[in-house]
Amino acid sequence: MTLNSMVTKQLLTAGLDPGVTGQTVRGALDEDLRYGPDVTSAATAAPGARAVAGVVARERGVLAGLPIALAVLDAAGIPPESAELLRADGDLIDAGTDVMRIDAPLRELLGAERTLLNFLTHLSGIATATRAWADALSGTGCAVRDTRKTTPGLRQLEKYAVRCGGGLNHRMGLGDAALIKDNHVVAAGGVAKAIEAVRAAAPALPMEVECDNLAQVEEALAAGAELILLDNMGLADLRAAVAVAARYPLVKLEASGGLRLDMARAVAETGVDFISVGALTHSSPALDLGLDMLAC
Repeated sequence: MTLNSMVTKQLLTAGLDPGVTGQTVRGALDEDLRYGPDVTSAATAAPGARAVAGVVARERGVLAGLPIALAVLDAAGIPPESAELLRADGDLIDAGTDVMRIDAPLRELLGAERTLLNFLTHLSGIATATRAWADALSGTGCAVRDTRKTTPGLRQLEKYAVRCGGGLNHRMGLGDAALIKDNHVVAAGGVAKAIEAVRAAAPALPMEVECDNLAQVEEALAAGAELILLDNMGLADLRAAVAVAARYPLVKLEASGGLRLDMARAVAETGVDFISVGALTHSSPALDLGLDMLAC
């Protein structure tokens, strides 16, 4: 679907693909109409009635998803200009904070309410969790990154929420960077052989190599790897890997696997450059936001 020009501009500014976002929100709205029209709203809202509603935070957290909320309104037939954004994505908000004010046809607003909130609460939950990790790493020189463990169909939105929370994005898909994992190593016959094969196939593509132990780290470094993922290593092995990699000034190291927020700073202080956390996108609880009718 083609989105309103104002919404398109906001999405592009946020680094989001308007076409993909439009398809996503249209699909979400269509889920609610798959079994027929919105009977409840049609029965309770008078034809032509309008309403003013506010989106309000019920708990403290980090906001993410406002451009997507505008896209939902647009797809639902509500002019996005009828919405006033009172806060910005990335803002830390308290319970009771007014996030958005909407003046719109009542029936259309009631029909779009759940979809709009689904996106806002889910993405704000990811941003809130990411901010907790970013705060835990503050001052260490280490950054938190996401993974490809995303909800099918929502990857660009969830990775946007990570950015709103102060995190960095790992690769978006299989084609914008190479990540040699344990099964690739087995398939190629070793770490060095896997690196050689990927370089031969895509010499200009960024490449990261997953290593399970220090011997593999040594092998990857000797083969010229410049980004190494240290998978499920304890603090002692992480420190040892950092010491080994110190001989290679261009090399960056990323810790991953089984990490918890309460150990984030200790992991960062081993000297790794990144911590990757799949839970940011696959396990963050939604942030509680609601839509309250202010006038009908």
